[in-house]
Amino acid sequence: MNNPQYLKGAIDASGCISNAWEMIKPNYWLFFGISLLTYVLIACIPCLNVILVGPVMGGVYYTAFRAMRGEPVEFGMMFKGFERFVPLMVVGLVQSVPGIIYQGFDISIRIGGSGLDTIMQGRSGGSGDGGDLAIAGGFLAVIIVVGLLLMIFSIVWAISFAFAIPILVENEDMGPIDALKLSARAAWSNVGGIIVLAILGFLLAFVGVLALCIGVFFVMPVLFVAWAFAYRQVFPDLGPPSAYRYEPPSPEAYQGSFGQGL
Repeated sequence: MNNPQYLKGAIDASGCISNAWEMIKPNYWLFFGISLLTYVLIACIPCLNVILVGPVMGGVYYTAFRAMRGEPVEFGMMFKGFERFVPLMVVGLVQSVPGIIYQGFDISIRIGGSGLDTIMQGRSGGSGDGGDLAIAGGFLAVIIVVGLLLMIFSIVWAISFAFAIPILVENEDMGPIDALKLSARAAWSNVGGIIVLAILGFLLAFVGVLALCIGVFFVMPVLFVAWAFAYRQVFPDLGPPSAYRYEPPSPEAYQGSFGQGL
C-alpha cells in the first residue's frame, strides 16, 4: 500500500468556502437534504451517533468528491460510506473520544454539584465551617482546570484526525489506524489553514444562528463541502482536471510557505 502524498501549508480557507458555495449552488437543495439528514443522524440519535458519524460523513465526502469532479450526484450517495462501515465506524469512534470524555466529565460535575449544594446549604444554615468552603472552592478550581485541559485536548484531537474519514473514503485498501496516522501528519502540516477554516466556519454558523437559529441549517451544506475542498487542497486529485480550484495557493499568495511542496 502506498501512502497518498500530501502538501504542506496548502489550505486556502476562504477559497474552500467560496468554492463550496459555487459548487453546491446548482444542486443546493440536494446538498441541503444531505446535510440535514447528516445532522439528524449524528446529532439527534443518542448513543448511536458515535457509531454512525464515520459512515455518514464518509458518504458526505464521497458525494462532494464526485461533484468536485463534475460527476453526477444523487441523494442516495450519502449512504456510500456504509459500504466501509467498520473502518469508518472505528475512525468516527476515535474522533468522538473528546465528546465521550466530556459526557463523563459533565456527569461528574452534576454529581459533584449536588454535593456542593448540600455543603453550601449547610453553611448558610450555620452548620458549616471553613473546611466546607475550602472543599467547595477546590471543587470549582478542579472543574476549571479540567475543563481547560479538556478543551485543549479536544482541539488537538480534532485537528489531528480532521482528514481521517476522507482518507478512508478515497483509499479503500487503507485501514483505520493508517488513516489516522496519515491524517495527523497531514493536518499538523496544515494546522494554520485548518484553524482559519474552523474560525470562518464558526462565524458562518454563528450568522446562521442569528437568522432565527434555523439559518444554521442553510449554511451547513457549505460548511460540509468546504472541508472536502480543504482535504482536496492537501491531497490533490490525480484524476481528470476539475472545474473548481482546489490546488494549493502559490507561495506568493501569502508571502510564506504555502503550497511549497510535500
